Amino acid sequence: MKKKEVNSKPIHLYKFNNLLFVISSIIFNLAVSGVYISSKIDAAKIDSSVPLKIFGGIVVLLIIPFIITFVGYIQIKAKKKIIISHIFILFYLFLELMLDYVLKIPFREILAIHVLYIIVFYAAAFSMIGVSRTISRKMGLLVMATFMILIGCLIYNLS
Repeated sequence: MKKKEVNSKPIHLYKFNNLLFVISSIIFNLAVSGVYISSKIDAAKIDSSVPLKIFGGIVVLLIIPFIITFVGYIQIKAKKKIIISHIFILFYLFLELMLDYVLKIPFREILAIHVLYIIVFYAAAFSMIGVSRTISRKMGLLVMATFMILIGCLIYNLS
């Protein structure tokens, strides 16, 4: 009796990666929104350093789920655009960790570094939207909606 060979990806791992990625992207957008709002409150001379540190810490801790999804997508041989998008996201998160938490330099005051940082940030944010859209249209719209909240908070912060 001949055994059939099954040549399929583990569906449960694929669904887990997708769900973890979308949830992490939503948390990222909302945490960055919290950073913007906390920064605005801090600029108004109200002590908001605790919320600012909490939201910033959440953003940096998202390195963990994004590494998990990155490894998971590599294991299931996901599309190259998903892998490349993860590289942008992880590069941003490690850049954030290095500049804000390890080196602790005021890079936002150094134009060349700040411009590079902003470019990498938006590459990561748009990568989250793109991968979520690849996962499903609804998930893409959900991540896009939280990104619009982030943009609204940025506008509030700059006003």
